[in-house]
Amino acid sequence: MNEKYLTVTSLTRYLKYKFENDENLRKVFLKGEISNFKAHTTGHLYFSIKDETSKINAIMFKSNASKLNFMPVEGMKVLVTGSVRVYEATGNYQIYVDELIEDGIGNLYVAFEELKKKLTKEGLFDSKYKKALPKIPNKVGIVTAKTGAAIKDILSTIKRRYPLCETYLFPCLVQGENAPSDIVNKIKQADKYNLDVLIVGRGGGSFEDLNCFNDEEVARTIFACNTPVISAVGHEIDFTIADYVADFRAPTPTGAAEIAVPNIIDLKNILKQYNIRLNEAMMNKTNYLKLYLDSVKNKQLIC
Repeated sequence: MNEKYLTVTSLTRYLKYKFENDENLRKVFLKGEISNFKAHTTGHLYFSIKDETSKINAIMFKSNASKLNFMPVEGMKVLVTGSVRVYEATGNYQIYVDELIEDGIGNLYVAFEELKKKLTKEGLFDSKYKKALPKIPNKVGIVTAKTGAAIKDILSTIKRRYPLCETYLFPCLVQGENAPSDIVNKIKQADKYNLDVLIVGRGGGSFEDLNCFNDEEVARTIFACNTPVISAVGHEIDFTIADYVADFRAPTPTGAAEIAVPNIIDLKNILKQYNIRLNEAMMNKTNYLKLYLDSVKNKQLIC
């Protein structure tokens, strides 16, 4: 009776055999977006290829990975050539990548790296040009979209932490072809308001979505801004040219608000400590003067 039951190994080997002998799976051409990327110390590359609804695990062995003229990164769109096989130890199927080509977005990464090198050479990222942020600002400007999670998070965080602070919103486009020029105009406009600090950024998105903050004119406008600028673009793992040139880089829009203003609870505690120290100082001074007055009186009596 048990003869009709297969072992897991037998089934997996059968599936592996079917995969390896299927002409359609011996050479597969895929396009998608890289996720969960990891470059192993052995030189092998492990990642996933995904689209809007599906994902497949991928591996590129060192022999093929060493031929790449670019380093794959999270979110990069790629064209993949390889074979689909079953990995016997886990029973999972994955694509073994022979060739990896950047698809469209690769040009954006190239432009990003070239601009980064150019501005680094010019010194726009040097720490000596970074302006200090005020400890207790009275006016905070915000350059971002007028709707969305970013502006809501920034305003709610500032109101919670330091409600005495005034906020000024300079709404702008944060995505698309016209976004860079709009961001530049709003930063220049905000710089005329005698603000204490300016937050520039947006919420998360793909590399293409955030690319308006990799614009050279945006970078130079931030650098020339007289108001200290906090960049707050995307999530913690996202880095743009704006992050490098700003006076301070926040991991998220909420983080920018936390950096921009103090916590009123902390300020109250500091004032309490100052009050205690002032009272102690006044008490010590009063006691010292009393002792001094007594000593003067004693000398007069002796004389």
